[in-house]
Amino acid sequence: MTSTISRFTATALTAFAGLSLAACSGAPDEHAMATPAATQVAGTAVVIRDTVIDATISASGVAEPIQQATLSTKLMGTITAVLVHEGDVVRSGQTLLRIDARDLTAKSAQVGASIADAQAMQREAATTAARFRALYADSAATRAQLDAAETGLARAEAGLRAAQAASGELDAMRSYATVTAPFGGVVTVRAVDPGAFAAPGAPLITVQDGSTLRISVSAAGDAVRALKRGQTLAATIDGAPVSALVEGVVPAGAGNLFTVNATVANRTGQYRSGSAAMVSIPVAREHALLVPNAAIVREGDLTGVIVRSAAGDERRWVRLGVSTATHTAVTSGLKVGETIVVPTSTPAAK
Repeated sequence: MTSTISRFTATALTAFAGLSLAACSGAPDEHAMATPAATQVAGTAVVIRDTVIDATISASGVAEPIQQATLSTKLMGTITAVLVHEGDVVRSGQTLLRIDARDLTAKSAQVGASIADAQAMQREAATTAARFRALYADSAATRAQLDAAETGLARAEAGLRAAQAASGELDAMRSYATVTAPFGGVVTVRAVDPGAFAAPGAPLITVQDGSTLRISVSAAGDAVRALKRGQTLAATIDGAPVSALVEGVVPAGAGNLFTVNATVANRTGQYRSGSAAMVSIPVAREHALLVPNAAIVREGDLTGVIVRSAAGDERRWVRLGVSTATHTAVTSGLKVGETIVVPTSTPAAK
């Protein structure tokens, strides 16, 4: 992690999304030399003011989908059909793959016969128990005979429940012959083809939902102490600025490090999962001089601005700090109260 400044808090300034330090080697010191420009450059005059910005540390991580599932089966058998390919968009519950379940059909017939047998035994035991209850009420049967009949009925009912449970277990196993999508998303891995043998627990297809990405980064305890769930942080994914919502801060299990999890909305799929990401964590507030990006003049490795004075306009080389899409911090070469010009067009190099 590198200590940087990444977000402006002054009125009408947007949040810093990128972290960059543009300072050329051999650049001039604070008494930067002035290069004459046109006496009057066409453009908008901007007065330099002292602005409070947030100092941050930047932490790198990877943007991963919140929902990702590698699908397998508890059934052992030959794969008869794979209905999707990598890159296909699927909906929740959509059939992705089928496995040969003909042996379960045979077992289903056996279980059905067992249930029929158990039902017949239960009916017979119920009839016997009812008869002995009547006989016992008329003192025509002993208590031992009634107890034996009741016990027979209880056993028959238990046997029927066992047969029905076996049928339920078989139905559950049969459901594993069809692999469906647990949620809507994109197929990222197709690990098998028709004719392959599916073993219990072996990966078959991977589906991920990239509509929301999670960035996980590590930072020291002092840096994350003020972070709260729901707080918005400036971040980048593959260099593109994004807003990340803090999901939580948890111990990383190594020294004084903590893991910061932040989510980024990605409903349009603009950002790809697995992309490099950077999160800016605010740690302090500092003062800086900000200039519009359009005011920066470049000549080779040198950077400058057009400064307006009573004597006319002049190009002055400056050192730049971090920047956003609209403004850049100047670390040396300008003073509070000076006026710069945002030229209508880029001045020609002198």
